[in-house]
Amino acid sequence: MNGMKTAMLLSALTALFMALGYTLGGSGGAAIALLVAAGMNLFTFWNADRIVLSMHNAREVDAQSAPEFYTLVAELARRAGLPMPRVYLIDQPHPNAFATGRDPDHAAVAATTGLLSMLSRDEVAGVMAHELGHVRNRDTLIMTMVATIAGAISMLANFGLFFRGGNQENGHGNIAATLLAVIVAPFAAMIVQMAISRTREYGADRAGAEISGNPRALASALAKISGRAETIPNPVAERNPAAAQLYIVPVHVSELFSTHPATEKRIAALEEMAGGAPLPRRASALSPAASSAAPKGRKSSALDPLRRD
Repeated sequence: MNGMKTAMLLSALTALFMALGYTLGGSGGAAIALLVAAGMNLFTFWNADRIVLSMHNAREVDAQSAPEFYTLVAELARRAGLPMPRVYLIDQPHPNAFATGRDPDHAAVAATTGLLSMLSRDEVAGVMAHELGHVRNRDTLIMTMVATIAGAISMLANFGLFFRGGNQENGHGNIAATLLAVIVAPFAAMIVQMAISRTREYGADRAGAEISGNPRALASALAKISGRAETIPNPVAERNPAAAQLYIVPVHVSELFSTHPATEKRIAALEEMAGGAPLPRRASALSPAASSAAPKGRKSSALDPLRRD
């Protein structure tokens, strides 16, 4: 059902792009918009991971450069029954994480240094399990495609404002086209984007809790990073707001216009999954041996890539 709903919403987003092209250029504009949408989707299919990772200046790490973080992701991927994804770090204080790639065989997961330094080891496991949940549910390609088309609609709308603004031959038509381009189309694209993203976030939370075996750790991580993510600047999201749906928590505060469900509702759903009794320690994706192997004396996360004392 979720797959059919997503396909319908993605089709609606493409149709909206065509409608905007028709408004600005007639039937020829609609045809061009359709070709552009098809070209963008094809390009995104093959290059989604590179687009997103380069946008964030992410650097790939391995068992030598980030042994604790890499080993953690490897253990979670094994528990999820997934191929080992490529692992990236983003040198940014903004606490967040995301997954990308066209399918599980070409997936990548990334986390900011701000997130790793803020959370405990179990909480980081919950966050990365959530991202692997997106990979297992095959959300990553869809979310990147949606972000690409929504961003293109906003760009086309801005172009339409200047294009139509300079044409005064038909005043009424110019006003209608301008209103459609500047207000209606981007707003409708945002609504469709939110509908797709919110459905996928609940599913990834559920999958992440199952993979990590610790719903409360993911709930605790969401509670910690949601407030900080809204106050610490995120340059990528400021340049391209459509990228906000890729993150585990939203960048903006308003629930009405957020690409994510309210964090409080997500935490409540995870607490319900955990039940009333505390979960056993070994339910975590992290073995006691792995936890005890972490260097002592850290004031922040055991996965802090900066290795601060």
